[in-house]
Amino acid sequence: MNMTQDLSILTLILQASAVVQAVIALLVCVSFMSWYYIAAKYFAVREARNKAERFERDFWSGGDLNALYNSAVNDRHHSGAMERIFEAGFREFTKLRSQQHLDAKDVINGARRGMRATFQREIDLLEAHLSFLASVGSVSPYVGLFGTVWGIMHAFRGLSNVGQATLASVAPGIAEALVATAIGLFAAIPAVLAYNRFAHEIDRLGIRFESFMEEFSNILQRQVR
Repeated sequence: MNMTQDLSILTLILQASAVVQAVIALLVCVSFMSWYYIAAKYFAVREARNKAERFERDFWSGGDLNALYNSAVNDRHHSGAMERIFEAGFREFTKLRSQQHLDAKDVINGARRGMRATFQREIDLLEAHLSFLASVGSVSPYVGLFGTVWGIMHAFRGLSNVGQATLASVAPGIAEALVATAIGLFAAIPAVLAYNRFAHEIDRLGIRFESFMEEFSNILQRQVR
């Protein structure tokens, strides 16, 4: 077997110790999971942004609020986060407005609370699994480093039975240990980049939702004067 075959990635993994192989298997599974969540989060954030833009166009086109509310209620399974925030606020506003003993301030505050609760649920939904990506990004390099340290210890223990240590005898053991660090970085780097990107996009959506809540509250306030 030549040197190239001895130092191929697959051969190094197959010849690694059981602990290093377990670390590599764990990192590969975590990497696949993080890529799955990255893809799912990408489509979820893009869909939330597109639906928010579509609803804003409908809302600011001057349409009837009751018609928008009925549309949101009837098509709830396909509505976006901003549309559900609007639905919660308008529903609470209509319910409280029918109560004669409440003044305008209480009606508006009730609508705000309804929108705020829905807003928090929508943001929590968008942020789902972001903590997993953050954990993968921060922990995977250390898990890979543990596999590397263990592999190097295993390699040096094997050298104790060799009369004369040469580069040819040391290199395979060191190389198979370093594979764990490489895979740990392979799992961590995309997770960190995706976490930062999605966190930024969700923050922008959150600001957009809050701006809409304030503007919609002003519209409702004018209706109860």
